[in-house]
Amino acid sequence: MPDIDVAIIGGGPSGLAAAIECTKNDLSYVVIEKGSLVDAIRRFPINMVFFTTPNLLEIGELPLVCSREKPTRLEALKYYRRAAEYYRLRTKLYTRVDAVRRINGHFQVESSFTRGQVGTAEPITARKLVVATGYYDNPNYLGIPGEDLPKASHYYVEAHPYYGLDVAVIGGGNSAAETALDLFRSGVKVRLIHRHKEMSTHIKYWVRPDINNRISRGEIEAHLETEVEAILPDKLELKNKKGERYTIPNDAVLALTGYRPDYTFLESMGITIDNESGKPHTDPETCETNVSGIYLAGGIVAGRQTNKIFIENGRFHGQKIVKHLSSS
Repeated sequence: MPDIDVAIIGGGPSGLAAAIECTKNDLSYVVIEKGSLVDAIRRFPINMVFFTTPNLLEIGELPLVCSREKPTRLEALKYYRRAAEYYRLRTKLYTRVDAVRRINGHFQVESSFTRGQVGTAEPITARKLVVATGYYDNPNYLGIPGEDLPKASHYYVEAHPYYGLDVAVIGGGNSAAETALDLFRSGVKVRLIHRHKEMSTHIKYWVRPDINNRISRGEIEAHLETEVEAILPDKLELKNKKGERYTIPNDAVLALTGYRPDYTFLESMGITIDNESGKPHTDPETCETNVSGIYLAGGIVAGRQTNKIFIENGRFHGQKIVKHLSSS
């Protein structure tokens, strides 16, 4: 007999929403998360403001109260902690899933601790499996020399450590634009590098004119239609659309070029991935994959099209999943 009905891998909003649905339907479950509760949000820039209104981030019919029109990162963290406490969600935090094995029609989840605890966690056997791991842990690497240097990062937290430095921000989306602006307003020399002619049309409506104005005034030095060919200790090697190669001085690199799901983990369980879109095979009505009994929830469903699934719509995947597995 399995230990529980459902093992939920991933403690982000979508995973928590699935756990709440299990609670409401008297299904035993556990949420296994390799970091903190809603770990991706914890790692967002400290002063980040969400694009959406608070009601679209809510789970479990609990209101998200914030001081302004848009919730901040801190307000979201407080909210999801409160949701976990209210529903007394069963979680195993700082526990990484190492392998999932099919045994006698059930799923055995093998895991280990990520905060230095001695030994491995006890295996858990579940009747069904929900994977809600998102994509924030897997950057889209540039694949260029020097990307592994200590001065290069695919994540941005705050501006202060970069004060007095010459910083390159690579990318053209929301993260790159907001980071460049935050650095600029903190007295940092910012050089923005983007392979296209213009910044993305998906940038937040209040950010887009701001970044464009800073670029047009030369306050942020923009290298558009340009790619980084190499990261060196004190400079970057660039190549523009005309094929011209040149270097710029550099102290630090923030390569904010997006993220992708962990395809290796999905494929290890037999889940089929579309080569073109990177989307895992799922039934849109039930979120069940091509592997019977394994469901996906949240941003991981979208593959490389990460602008298609957000908390706003991923939070409802748990309802579809629990409705289907309750009847199976």
